[in-house]
Amino acid sequence: MMNYETLELVVSEGVASLTLNQPDQGNPLNAACCREFCHVANELASRDDVRAVLLRARGRHFSVGGDVSLFSQDLDAMAGAVLHGTSVLHMGIARLMRLNAPLVACVHGAAMGGALAILSNFDVVYSAPSARFGAAYAQLGFTCDLGASFGLASRMGLARARRFLLLGEILDADEAGRTGLVDYVMADTEVNAQAEAAAVRLSRGPTRAYGEIRRLMARSLGQAFEAQLEDEAQAFARAAATQDAREGITAFVEKRSPIFNGR
Repeated sequence: MMNYETLELVVSEGVASLTLNQPDQGNPLNAACCREFCHVANELASRDDVRAVLLRARGRHFSVGGDVSLFSQDLDAMAGAVLHGTSVLHMGIARLMRLNAPLVACVHGAAMGGALAILSNFDVVYSAPSARFGAAYAQLGFTCDLGASFGLASRMGLARARRFLLLGEILDADEAGRTGLVDYVMADTEVNAQAEAAAVRLSRGPTRAYGEIRRLMARSLGQAFEAQLEDEAQAFARAAATQDAREGITAFVEKRSPIFNGR
């Protein structure tokens, strides 16, 4: 396992706990974090003992988003800086999205810009009441990145996500819940434990089937219906060939709870 400066990764009993770890700075997505996020995604993708991922953060805020001050140092070089930064962070996000392991997030404080984009692509998002969600791309003259256009549209619906980005809205936790941006809003004393419990529960499930479901859903609105039907059939067949499927059917017939091993 690699050592990270801006992140902390602990893998235990199938759950990869990934923590944003620059609390004094608000956990910005600065150059070091972008680089390490890609490295950690590569590490998770190469491991066969990761069956769920739990993303959290230390400090007052989940993340203040991208480090805009980097752009101000050389305005003429902004376009190149964007391409350089996204080249590593986008690759990391893409590889997370291809994992079989479901992605769970637990949010508190501010979750802004690129951090919000990342969250929007997670499978299950828990939020503390203190959380605030925003993406002020347009106020800076920018468009969005890090999968925001896909994740926000998937969670909020296309029209609502477009309005959110165009108007640069800031949503509190309850409104984020109503729009579908987060799945559960829970008390500060409960949210972390509930997110952990969800990650543990998913880590004990049929991991390869979860991966097939995640990829099917990611393609569902981007291709013809007939193509999606065939993808479903092929994914179903691959899942049916796993040990977990055999265990699931056997447990059903024997009227007991299945014990999945992710194979």
